[in-house]
Amino acid sequence: MKLCATLPDGTPVHSHILTDGHVSCEILTYGAILRTLMVPDRNGKLRDVVLGFDTAEKYTPFRTFFGAIVGRFANRIGGSRFTLNGKEYILPANEGANQLHSGPEGFDCMVWDVVSADDSSITLKTTSPDGQGGFPGNLDMQVRYTLIDGELSIEYEGTGDADTLCNPTNHAYFNLSGQDSGSVEQQEIQLCASYYTPTDAFLIPTGEIAPVEGTPMDLRQPIAIGARIDEDFPALNGPKGYDHNWAIDGEAGQFRIGAVAYSPESGIAMTMYTDRPAVQFYTGNGLGMGIKGKDGAEYVSRGGFCLETQTFPDAPNHDNFPSATLLAGEKFYSKTSYKFEIR
Repeated sequence: MKLCATLPDGTPVHSHILTDGHVSCEILTYGAILRTLMVPDRNGKLRDVVLGFDTAEKYTPFRTFFGAIVGRFANRIGGSRFTLNGKEYILPANEGANQLHSGPEGFDCMVWDVVSADDSSITLKTTSPDGQGGFPGNLDMQVRYTLIDGELSIEYEGTGDADTLCNPTNHAYFNLSGQDSGSVEQQEIQLCASYYTPTDAFLIPTGEIAPVEGTPMDLRQPIAIGARIDEDFPALNGPKGYDHNWAIDGEAGQFRIGAVAYSPESGIAMTMYTDRPAVQFYTGNGLGMGIKGKDGAEYVSRGGFCLETQTFPDAPNHDNFPSATLLAGEKFYSKTSYKFEIR
């Protein structure tokens, strides 16, 4: 554990390296950010496969969410409001009239405390106080990163003193050819999902859970990310690419494969496992605005993809969606992992 930055208010930020002898990663206490993830390619060359910045200080002026833990409620809440136990909660909007990733005071903006750390694991904790982001109750969260045998797992635990929402995720942008290699459109993706949730023009779900069959949202077989991304299809026209929620096949709560990604150029394959109901697959359509990342890399539109495991966006406003409610005194637990192999 080493000191790597000091915020303007004097708060120190530390970093910690995890390694299994082949794969390694760096975790920051600011935002519990996954800053680097070094994976050997088919020739044994290490490639950093997540987007980010060189120093912790560069994360603070931007809400890029690169590698950060986001919450309490990841993704969007329509109209920046929801009703729980008969009471309506008004949230601070930060994406038009809607709230994205819990508004201006989400987990990604916090400096987390270190509970424990060794070569293979680090556990961090934070508390979101009652009213932060507009949400009720004090919510205690822990996140544990563990790296063993080429598999990086992220475990989430949360408890609150009042009924509230709890839907955290990690917002890593992956590029399996390396964070400085440009577009991911030639890389392959497979989502183990037969249904997705269509949205309105502001990416708020309509409430429908639609089959992917016969649409460019059908990613059940490996396909190049860019193969159908520009097709004239309502879901793709607004965000100009993929930025949608897919319902992962199988039973929520059971640890199962949610996605597989592969770079033919590097030979690096990544299998994602999760117990969450869904995944937001986002192809970095909003990148390419002059953002310079690690080692001076210029990030281009579609220069990284996200696999944000979660419940459905806007879940508290749709009775037919999996619940994001965490009852007072109950324990939230979830696990997502990314397994790296060479083909």
